[in-house]
Amino acid sequence: MDSRELSLANFMKVDDVDIMGRAKMFKEFLDDTMDKKHSQYRRVSLDGSGPIMRVQDKYTGDVKEMVYLASNDYLNLTKHPRTIAAGKAALEKYGSGAGSVPLLGGTLDLHIELEERVAKFKGSEAAIIYTSGFGSNAGTLLSILQENDIAILDMLVHASIIDGCKNTNTKFFRHNDMDSLEHALTRVKNKYNTKLIVVDGVYSMDGDIAKLDKIVELAHAHGAYVMVDEAHASGVIGKTGRGTPQHFDIEGKVDIVAGTFSKALGVVGGFIAAKQELIELLHFYSRPYMFSTAMTPQAAGSLIAAMDVIEEEPQLREKLWSNINYFKENLLSLGFKLGNSETAIFPIIIGDDWKVKEACRRLHEMDIYVNPVLYPAVPKKLARIRMSIMSAHEKEHLDKALNALETVGREFNII
Repeated sequence: MDSRELSLANFMKVDDVDIMGRAKMFKEFLDDTMDKKHSQYRRVSLDGSGPIMRVQDKYTGDVKEMVYLASNDYLNLTKHPRTIAAGKAALEKYGSGAGSVPLLGGTLDLHIELEERVAKFKGSEAAIIYTSGFGSNAGTLLSILQENDIAILDMLVHASIIDGCKNTNTKFFRHNDMDSLEHALTRVKNKYNTKLIVVDGVYSMDGDIAKLDKIVELAHAHGAYVMVDEAHASGVIGKTGRGTPQHFDIEGKVDIVAGTFSKALGVVGGFIAAKQELIELLHFYSRPYMFSTAMTPQAAGSLIAAMDVIEEEPQLREKLWSNINYFKENLLSLGFKLGNSETAIFPIIIGDDWKVKEACRRLHEMDIYVNPVLYPAVPKKLARIRMSIMSAHEKEHLDKALNALETVGREFNII
């Protein structure tokens, strides 16, 4: 099987083949990507997230020290002394797990403290916490949107949002296009009980920021609610790192603020912050909350400390933005196409799956860890290399990456 002629889309649905036959065909595809050294997935780290990562090279068996440009750990809080110490203290006090689902017996006082901390951090009345960001988005939308409601979605929203809208009506608007959104709102006027606009605060593949102030204004004018997923915004944007509503000075005006704890907060899990009555409804109707054992004490303890660090150590965010500006300026001067990137996420738009695979192969050989993003994750004309920057990156790390990217860009006629 020649992987050059195929993509993941070819194996999403295979006619006249059972699941084991489909799995066998996919394995042959993966084997060919390995032979071509195009399999830059599930690379095994030996020491966790950091500006330099030791990786077990699947092709040679050697341990490589790589400049790590694929982490969402923007402020490097996964290894901050305060988050580690708080996690250890919670582990010692409460043990390794909560023991039950939150609704029945698994809610700890530490969970309540975290929920109150999240609500304050996001400027909301109350909050609910989940064991995953995917679960918080999908579980919330599945529980609140019914057959007579509609979700109006930016076409680039996260997969968890799309999955959460499978039991309701959906309408998409062009990415960050307010005329398209207004047209969609006009088309659904007086047709549904609930109209909910759902957007990402910062888009994970493009690194641009939702026009949340304008979205809220349009929503109010058309009798709609707004939900924003703050996964890649929390800790990164806003005067004190509280995210997109703070960035636009509209805290308290967004109906549902969602997010994950696994990006700049450096742990794992998800949250919803909203009015108290909506949070109470989610306690009883959101299935990922009801039927999943509560968050581990260590995660909850580390997360409380992480929010303290974000507010009390602004120099981390300042360093992150210094790195962002330096990296962006140099990438643009080299001639790379970065789309509308505004944050710590950098897409190098190439528009050719094969070139992306080959460029990532060469970058891996040069000890630069980046991610290929290929069709069908993005349209073929937008195939890209995705990179992200952390506060702990030093200029020498970024320069090494820039030098390698320049070499690869010229080698494959990308710049």
